[in-house]
Order: sequence, then structure tokens, then C-alpha cells
Amino acid sequence: MQSDTKTFKSGYVAIVGKPNVGKSTLINDFLGCKLSIVTPKPQTTRKKIMGILTKKDYQIVFYDTPGIMEPRYELQKYMVKEAYDAIEDADVVLMMAEPFEPPTDKDKEFFEKLSHINIPVILAINKVDLVEKDSLIPILSAYSEQFKFAEIVPISALKGTNLDLIQTLIVKYLPEGEPFYPEDYITDYNERFLASEIIREKVFEFYGEEIPYSTTVDIEEFKERGKDKDFIKAIIYVERKSQKGIIIGESGKAIKRVGVIAREEIEKQIGRKVYLELWVKVMEKWRKDKGKLHRLGYK
Repeated sequence: MQSDTKTFKSGYVAIVGKPNVGKSTLINDFLGCKLSIVTPKPQTTRKKIMGILTKKDYQIVFYDTPGIMEPRYELQKYMVKEAYDAIEDADVVLMMAEPFEPPTDKDKEFFEKLSHINIPVILAINKVDLVEKDSLIPILSAYSEQFKFAEIVPISALKGTNLDLIQTLIVKYLPEGEPFYPEDYITDYNERFLASEIIREKVFEFYGEEIPYSTTVDIEEFKERGKDKDFIKAIIYVERKSQKGIIIGESGKAIKRVGVIAREEIEKQIGRKVYLELWVKVMEKWRKDKGKLHRLGYK
């Protein structure tokens, strides 16, 4: 590991933006592995998630964050606070936006908040593979008129367009200093959290409408058993009895499918065989109750 503090750079980078702009896809691209769960539905990410990229001359500690939105209940308030906490801890902010429309009034409110922090803000206009190049020019111009970004870069997290450039620009604005973490360290994730996120991702993928947003996953037991299969007991909490029936499905077929796919991915991620036991329980209005949120790990 490079130890010369005059040449080595390290710092924290908060990836922020509206729900579903591609923040989790981007951090997974940067790290070359699946760290954050990704689904087509907005508001999949609920907590800030640390991902660490270490190279010969720099270490970037990324925070993937929940989408910035107008919160309607306690869980969403928690999610927005996670995003702003990440900004407060950051040396650089990487804001992501889409190329389909110029900044809205809500964006301008966010810019106003960003104007009070004295750190560089890089704007990445994502999903440029979905629009004509000519349509990008007025969008880039509109954003540059609203806020003094350190850099503005069109990217495609899905296609890998300009990701090397974004990384180079981030390093440009990082402070000099020693790495914060060992070079083989990728995240502060523990395996319990990893397992709960994978199960929650499958719920987002397999169920429609409001069901995914009314569910959360709690790992009640996680026992490592050496050469035998690890044992994981996970509780999928829903808000209403009718939702419990939907999650379980006819003759338990739906929950069994979730269990099979989630178990396979958990095994792949942790590199060991597991026995996954899923239960579904009702916790009424857990998204709106601070005490229940606290119990479920949203602290």
C-alpha cells in the first residue's frame, strides 16, 4: 500500500440524488461487485451503504444513499436523513440526475441546501444512453445555471459510459492522506445485513404494487456451523394480514420461490452453504411508528 501522504489521496464520497436515478448501479460498477441491491422500483435503498475502492494512489469511501424526496412517513424521514448524514460526512458529493428534464423546483430546494456546504459537488447526468445527444445540451446548460458544480459529466452507469472519467474527477477533488481502511476491505456490511438486503431485494422483484414498500426483513438468527450449512432465520414483516397472505402465496409457493432464489444468492455472496428459513409476520403501521422502526434496525 502506498504510504506517502503527499501523493496518496483518500476521502468520503456521498452518492446522492432522487430515487431510482441509478446510485446503487453506479456504486456496484465502481466496486466491480454487487454491494447494493438494485431493482427497477424506486426507493429500494433505505440505508446509507459504505463501499470502499482502493487503488495504488487513492482510496475512495463511497456512500450509496436513499433517494432524496419529500418524506410522507417516518421511514421516509429516516431515509432522507441517511442521505443528508452522508453528505455531512463527505469530502466530495457526487450528485446523480436523469437527462429527461431540466431541474425542477424540488431540485432547486436541494441545490439551496447544498450551497451551504463547502465541498465540491460533481454532477453525473445518468442514463444518457436513453436520449439523443442533442437533447443533452439544454439539460446540461439548465443544471449549470442552477448550481456551481465542480464538474458536470454525462454518464451511463448501465453501459459503463464515462465511469473512468468520473472516478478520475473524484480523485482530483479528494484530500491528500493515508487510507482509512485496509486495501482488501470493501464494505462495513456484515453478513446479517447482507442476507436481509438480498431477501428484501427478492421481495421487491417478485411482488408488485405496494407490497415491497410495506415489507422489511429482520434476521432473527444467523448461526455459522463450520462445515455444515449456516442457519439463517429471517422474518419478513408486513403491515396487514392481507399482505401476509400475498407474500406466502397459494400453498406457500410464493414465499418458497423467494427463499430458493435468496438462498442461492446469499450462498454466492458469502461463499458458504446456508439453510434459509423464512417467516412472515404482521407488524401494523411499522413504517409510521418510530419505536417499531427502531426495533427493526432503522436507528
